[in-house]
Amino acid sequence: MRVTAALIALSACLTAAPLAAQKATPALAADPTPPAMTDKENLLLLDLSTGGRVTIWLRPDVAPKMVERVKTLTREHFYDGLNFHRVIDGFMAQGGDPKGDGTGGSQLPNVPAEFNWLPHVRGAVSAARADDKNSANSQFFIVFQPRLALDKKYTVFGRVIDGMQYVDAIERGEPPVNPSKIVHAYIAADNPPAYTPAPPPPPVDLGAPVTLPGTGKPAGTAAPKRAVPAPAKKAAPRR
Repeated sequence: MRVTAALIALSACLTAAPLAAQKATPALAADPTPPAMTDKENLLLLDLSTGGRVTIWLRPDVAPKMVERVKTLTREHFYDGLNFHRVIDGFMAQGGDPKGDGTGGSQLPNVPAEFNWLPHVRGAVSAARADDKNSANSQFFIVFQPRLALDKKYTVFGRVIDGMQYVDAIERGEPPVNPSKIVHAYIAADNPPAYTPAPPPPPVDLGAPVTLPGTGKPAGTAAPKRAVPAPAKKAAPRR
């Protein structure tokens, strides 16, 4: 089947640069039963710089290899501090790249495709990849609005079940001027601490005040305004 030009253009938004070929990981058997939404071993928590914690329900029943990869990297603190480097309004927010430009990944082997029946609806979490369908690694994207044209072409491995408002607040841009960050990532079963807001940025150091020569006043001090006298009224002419 030929792929339409529109689909190719859409897919290009989600690709990461090809990574070096590496040995494949051992196959993981998929459990056909989805985990409970309360199963902490399959809840990914992302503390975002946008103001809160996002809970993602992982789906090892349909994407066991990608779920295992995300869990491994999360427990290695790989995602802590990484930017959302490509964020398209009405489409998706992409992150998980240590280089911050869409060309990076982890040191682990690429993950083979696990295309499944889960749709790319709002809140879906899917694996980013290059043109090679087996090139997913660490990068992922969270869908803002449905993009069903991507179904069965990218591996959906989870969905946001809480905190989508913090995903909606991610700074837009390709790349964003002030990118939003994953402050910390946790697996809920590891008993993570409560959400802690990201520290505010340090104040800009403007240096010591500069005194204007001969005035004794700091530079930028405006001279006091003088009162302007009202114009004198003219006497009415005598008749």
